[in-house]
Amino acid sequence: MATVFVALAMSLDGFVAGRDDGPGQPLGDGGTALFDWYFDGDTPVRQYREAADRGVPVPPFALSRTSAQVFESLVEETGAVVTGRRTYDIANAWNGNGPLPGRPLFVVTHRVPPAVPAGECRYTFVTGGVAEAVARAGEAAGDRAVSLMGASVPQQCLRAGLVDEVRIQLVPVLLGSGVRLFDRLGGVVGLEKLGVVDAPGVTHLRYRVVR
Repeated sequence: MATVFVALAMSLDGFVAGRDDGPGQPLGDGGTALFDWYFDGDTPVRQYREAADRGVPVPPFALSRTSAQVFESLVEETGAVVTGRRTYDIANAWNGNGPLPGRPLFVVTHRVPPAVPAGECRYTFVTGGVAEAVARAGEAAGDRAVSLMGASVPQQCLRAGLVDEVRIQLVPVLLGSGVRLFDRLGGVVGLEKLGVVDAPGVTHLRYRVVR
């Protein structure tokens, strides 16, 4: 069975987006500070550079060497992505190219959209809930892992006991309000530290979820 992990940039006070996030402001008020480390270095992310070479319009990431190594490893491990409909809409469907180059995206939703932007990524809309989405993503991932995005889907999966690892890119900023990652978990979730990598502008934290 595929490993399922949450891997998101988060502020020190626990937000993955600022207040008033929406399609016109995907990261909310002040939320772009969570991703400054994506552009403050001189090392491109290999998978995104390769996607750009294929003509895919991807962000021009340039990270520190340390963060690039962490990020490339995460992308290499990921075989499929699961997110919710709100994240899909706020991100403007990633213009059809998904959040990770070439990886299939499974969107948990009550309503299948009438059209999907043309692009490199294969999108599947799942109306049966997070457990079905994770199972289908695991099949698509093969011997790789499933990455969870957004806030609601990771929360639902933590409540359901579907998450194996939590990986936080901790950014030294206090947003004060916005979208919290770890709200409404339904109880205590034990974590075992697997690794800490300090890098310019961000600390990469990795934990195993204790069953």
